[in-house]
Amino acid sequence: MQTLFTAEAAAIPEVPWNVYPRPQMRRERWLCLNGTWELSFGNAVQKIRVPYCPESLLSGLRQKPKIGEALRYRRTFLVPEDWRGMRVLLHFGAVMRKTVVTVNGVETARHENGYLPFSADITDALRTGENELCVEAVNDLDVRYPYGKQTKKRGGMWYTPCSGVWQTVWLEPVPERYIRSLQITNGPDWAEIRAEGVETGTVRLNDRTFPLENGTARIPVDDPHPWTPDDPYLYAFTLHCGADTVQSYFALRTLSIETVGGVPRLCLNGKPYFFNGLLDQGYWSDGLYTPATPEGFERDVLAMKSLGFNTLRKHIKVEPDRFYYDCDRLGMIVFQDMVNNGVYRYVRDTVLPTLHFQKRRDKRLNPDPETRRIFSDSMEATVRHLGNHPCICLWTIFNEGWGQFCADDAYTKLKALDPSRWIDSTSGWFHQHLSDVDSLHIYFDKLHLGKENKPQLLSEFGGYVWKVPEHSYNLEKTYGYKVFDTREAYVQALRALYQSLIPLIRKGLCGAIYTQVSDVEDETNGLFTFDRAVLKLQPKEWADVKTAICETDPYHCASDFRNSRDFVTNSCRF
Repeated sequence: MQTLFTAEAAAIPEVPWNVYPRPQMRRERWLCLNGTWELSFGNAVQKIRVPYCPESLLSGLRQKPKIGEALRYRRTFLVPEDWRGMRVLLHFGAVMRKTVVTVNGVETARHENGYLPFSADITDALRTGENELCVEAVNDLDVRYPYGKQTKKRGGMWYTPCSGVWQTVWLEPVPERYIRSLQITNGPDWAEIRAEGVETGTVRLNDRTFPLENGTARIPVDDPHPWTPDDPYLYAFTLHCGADTVQSYFALRTLSIETVGGVPRLCLNGKPYFFNGLLDQGYWSDGLYTPATPEGFERDVLAMKSLGFNTLRKHIKVEPDRFYYDCDRLGMIVFQDMVNNGVYRYVRDTVLPTLHFQKRRDKRLNPDPETRRIFSDSMEATVRHLGNHPCICLWTIFNEGWGQFCADDAYTKLKALDPSRWIDSTSGWFHQHLSDVDSLHIYFDKLHLGKENKPQLLSEFGGYVWKVPEHSYNLEKTYGYKVFDTREAYVQALRALYQSLIPLIRKGLCGAIYTQVSDVEDETNGLFTFDRAVLKLQPKEWADVKTAICETDPYHCASDFRNSRDFVTNSCRF
């Protein structure tokens, strides 16, 4: 193995990730608590750079705590003078996993999901002058809780664990009565804003004002401008409720299933659309779960768009809000996976299905009641956390049987929570009855459509390997599904693979998710190397394939994407 280091990482500021963490509910005043903290575990007390996990290079440690070992973080802070008389909220983007937070020795929060945010009102624990903030985090990899691709012994398609704080920590002042959360829904020419914690107020959209009554405002939109990846138009608005003001945005984007040409199709804004996508694991060579800077997300999105891709399947991970915001404003559709918990069994969940033993009832799989409850609660919390982002078009509940149980019941619950989006209940195999798509994983066979009378989704395929040794994590081991010795052979094989895909689009294939955006540790099947230094496939040599897909799916090419970091159609840039 070798150390991978990006040029970006060499210039990390003293307070990294010092950008507002929650663009869909933005207040003017806030205080970032990222930067240097004290960390103790084992017998050592050291300095760590937050929000990078201790296993990462960017943390300044690159040390692996023992599984189940308590990490104890400490720092001090001052509350700004102009916050006097306001409530103070302490926010954590995510901490892996079991977390206890104290302020000046007073417990203010407990949390157990390592992928979702949590907050606490710490006003009553504050004192004049310097305040002490302590966080105890234990990543025990308890399979009852969501753990994703983490494993005790990394290798192959399983990766290094990420312990402790891995997203932004921040403070925010609010009035006594404040907007606690927003729920945004929309149709083709309207949006509805629901605010929790307040009853009355106003919503300002451009030069128009709409009343908030009983916590809800309905906004009709004249001459509606629909959101698409080629034209990701966002409507910025400001919500005033008493002494509290937040800025946010919405998009006009509808999803439906229609029969077109005799086959069921996934339709974006009422028209068939081909979701040309990539599997996105969200791992980074220097920060593991966290890119060196927020701009890392933007660069990934723009690089993949330059190759003609319009969709990322966010695989078994929930990212910081900035990722989804970048996808909203830059025009990248997201298929969002739920993070798996439960027991994974290699033979049952991988070997036998790969050999086409893919029929299995799931009522008795992962039978532990507590594990099932935790997954269900986590699924609901994930939808409530991310549901306002227009980029998210599909939820994946279970992937390849990992933690799967009673998928039909999970589908019914999720559809009640969010009837506006599609659901892939069982990505890959172990299909039950209820799912909006027929979802296949094909790595070793000839590409083909499924047999169900549902929109056809190739939710994983490809995984071709071309390894660049000087930009690879593991020089001894290589993981992927077809290995090529030269870049020329690799590119030629990719072109042939997509040529075989095009006839399937004509027959009804609605989306295809190639594995994957970047290499990850042993996996070297990415279009990017793990350090994002080498893009193995260049836009100019992929242009004709991109054009061929567009000609097969004319709606996809209704307008040309302008490949620029400044491509924003309105003022919604936070």
